[in-house]
Amino acid sequence: MDLTEKMLDSKEIFDGRMLHLFVDTVSLPNGAISTREVIRHPGAVVIAPVDEQGRVYLVRQFRYPAGKVLLELPAGKLEAGEDPLEAAKRELAEEVGAAAAHWTALGTALPVGGYCSEVHHFFLARGLTFGTTHFDEDEFLEQAVIPMDELFAMAADGRLDDEKSVVGVLRAWHTMKGEV
Repeated sequence: MDLTEKMLDSKEIFDGRMLHLFVDTVSLPNGAISTREVIRHPGAVVIAPVDEQGRVYLVRQFRYPAGKVLLELPAGKLEAGEDPLEAAKRELAEEVGAAAAHWTALGTALPVGGYCSEVHHFFLARGLTFGTTHFDEDEFLEQAVIPMDELFAMAADGRLDDEKSVVGVLRAWHTMKGEV
């Protein structure tokens, strides 16, 4: 059976800096008509920067929607038409103050495919050299450095609760262990 829904009409309800909310009218596989509320997002990159000692560089920041400080892999929004690898290099420099000699693409994931078009592009960054951070003016971050094995355990047992970071850590860990 073809499960595809076909858009018949789309109305933009909100046009924000990062998020754009639409109400779409769709035709369902059985021919019935329904509506879908969709957030269109340009996508993002998520980086697992790992040094020669197997330590991962993360950031802590307050996330207003969650109402708490989250421990996260460095990440950032894609600009229109931006190459994900170039965005990952930019975000690593901004948030960690690092550059990487070796980049490994770890695939993509849809964080909330039920209502948002956002795609996360994951990267493992190794061969790190450090300089200075360059936070955005509305960004307040603290760095954290955690051994990969400990971070993997945190992702597996729920102590790491930022979903993009959990996915990035699991993929980086498996890649580093040669299981993928």
